[in-house]
Amino acid sequence: MHLPDIKQVLVIGAGTMGQQIGFQCAAHGYNVTIYDVADQALARAPAQLAEYAGRLVAAGHLTQEAAVSALDQITFTGDAGQAAAQADLVSESIPENPALKAEVFAQFHQLCPARTIFTTNTSLLVPSLIAEATGRPDRFAAFHFHQPVWTANVADVMPHPGTSTQVVALLREFARSIGQVPLVLSKENYGYVFNAMYSSLNSAAIALAANAVASIEDIDRSWMAVMKMGIGPLGMLDMVGLDTVWHITEYWANATQDPQTRKNADFLKREYIDKGWLGIKSGRGFYTYPNPAFQAPDFLTSG
Repeated sequence: MHLPDIKQVLVIGAGTMGQQIGFQCAAHGYNVTIYDVADQALARAPAQLAEYAGRLVAAGHLTQEAAVSALDQITFTGDAGQAAAQADLVSESIPENPALKAEVFAQFHQLCPARTIFTTNTSLLVPSLIAEATGRPDRFAAFHFHQPVWTANVADVMPHPGTSTQVVALLREFARSIGQVPLVLSKENYGYVFNAMYSSLNSAAIALAANAVASIEDIDRSWMAVMKMGIGPLGMLDMVGLDTVWHITEYWANATQDPQTRKNADFLKREYIDKGWLGIKSGRGFYTYPNPAFQAPDFLTSG
């Protein structure tokens, strides 16, 4: 398969990352199907995508005509067979659970054409954990995006030892075709490049909150004031989605048996997930939206 052969992109997972990846592909001329098993996620997605499009138009990143065209090229379905039928490339963005990812890829291996390339947008796992379960390990790699996809436009291409070199080259070309800067890793690495550094910051920030060392606001103030940034680590995690953050933290708590990682996971579950406070997408996380405290003009001086 060559780049011109990729016409239909299937995004598995209608959450924040799935939506952003889907919109980015559609805005660059690809037909996109977004699939999810959750009817509620599919029902919310069109309005959320329209909101993304409006922001991009307002910021001058897209014309109104281009935004409308992109939205018109995205379809939604909960029918796996329909979603898979014409897929040339699959991008998976479901919870950070390797067993679940393996199960989903095994299902779509039976449904997708033989030509279809499979990719996972996993944040912290490595593709060799699930490569065999995909049924097509030579056409499988991690292909990871950052938020927001249109401005934090770095795409990590991380093959596992069995990934075809042709597939790696094609994913590099595809990344460029959708406005991303491709970083091709020489070996598997948990967290790729940026996330390997960023996850350490996140873990430290969550630990400060879980251990009641400082308030949510003061944890972010320290980072914002020293680094001269408009948002702190906990505010950024609200953008990621605290359900995603919890899934990742829970996975590593079980994998490493580290007491602090376990405390971080339990803190997120008890104080946020169980209350439905998932970040921006639910209107509340570490902060309340649409007007989080860290955006107030006097935030750095009001502590």
